Amino acid sequence: MKDKLEEKLHRFEFLETQLVDPAVLSDSNKIATVAREHGALAKSATKYRDFKHLVQDINDVREMAKSSDPDERELATDELPRLIERREQLWNEILDEEVGGDDGNRDRCVMEIRAGTGGDEAALFARDLFEMYQRHCERRGWKFSPIDISSSDMGGFKEATASIEGDGCYRELQYESGGHRVQRVPDTEAKGRVHTSAATVAVLPEPEDVEVELNPQDYEVERYVAASGAGGQHVNKTASAIRILHHPTGIVVKCIEERSQHKNLAKALRVLKSRVYDFYQQKEAAARAQERKSLVGSGDRSQRIRTYNFPENRVTDHRINFTIYQLDQVIAGDISSLTTALLDHDRQTLRESMGALD
Repeated sequence: MKDKLEEKLHRFEFLETQLVDPAVLSDSNKIATVAREHGALAKSATKYRDFKHLVQDINDVREMAKSSDPDERELATDELPRLIERREQLWNEILDEEVGGDDGNRDRCVMEIRAGTGGDEAALFARDLFEMYQRHCERRGWKFSPIDISSSDMGGFKEATASIEGDGCYRELQYESGGHRVQRVPDTEAKGRVHTSAATVAVLPEPEDVEVELNPQDYEVERYVAASGAGGQHVNKTASAIRILHHPTGIVVKCIEERSQHKNLAKALRVLKSRVYDFYQQKEAAARAQERKSLVGSGDRSQRIRTYNFPENRVTDHRINFTIYQLDQVIAGDISSLTTALLDHDRQTLRESMGALD
């Protein structure tokens, strides 16, 4: 991890020189891009730079402790515990910043929810998950913006996409990626039998412009009329719907939520950028044939990560064997007990993998 921190610090210090470069300052687009990346790296990079200075100070003080001068030795002996304590505190803060991997500090992400096995009941569960995350974002003060929703005949969601903006949103929500299973009695079940249905959730980090370049010649934009609304007489027709096909990857993105074609296109391009970024990240990871050691942070969307059992009011996260009997509160949007447990687990795993500093 220290190699990654060194790379971040090197990049941060390079961007610092770019911020005072006249050639960069004269280009409004470039300075905005540089400033965004500089800001994204600032917190962790400056802490690591302070940490390195502390390590050097500790080495200097330890040398002073070997001095033949009694006063110098006493001064070093008094100073050393304070410096070591500060170093430990700063290292823990750096580890906390690194939880969630390289994308952990992003404050924008895209969430995609798809109904799985279970027919109409799976689509209803997908809608419940969508609304659960929406309420959670409201609790956290994050901006939750629907992008594209494909509804079922019974009012469930076959597919739903939303963008989320807010401090620490990706760090927290990335652990929601995976397969979600529900066990409950559907409204249409006359005999009161418990059915099992599923939905999948994908949380994608939204990269900065400098990280993903979308060339207009690489994608095709289609404008069309689409239906939106709850169905039946409530269906609305909008001519502002957007569909984008990215030729190099075959990724398709739709957006029909806004009345403005311009807004739909902007939202669709944001989703496309996140999916393209994720596509190449996954491809690179597969080429290296490496997986993260922490199961929590693996992000494997085919994996069943959580079960929601309504008869028992129980939620179980299978990755960390964590169970709470507060399903009613979780579905209402209070998922903090789950996200906190997952973050704590990943944080502890990271600390154990790094070992002691001395």
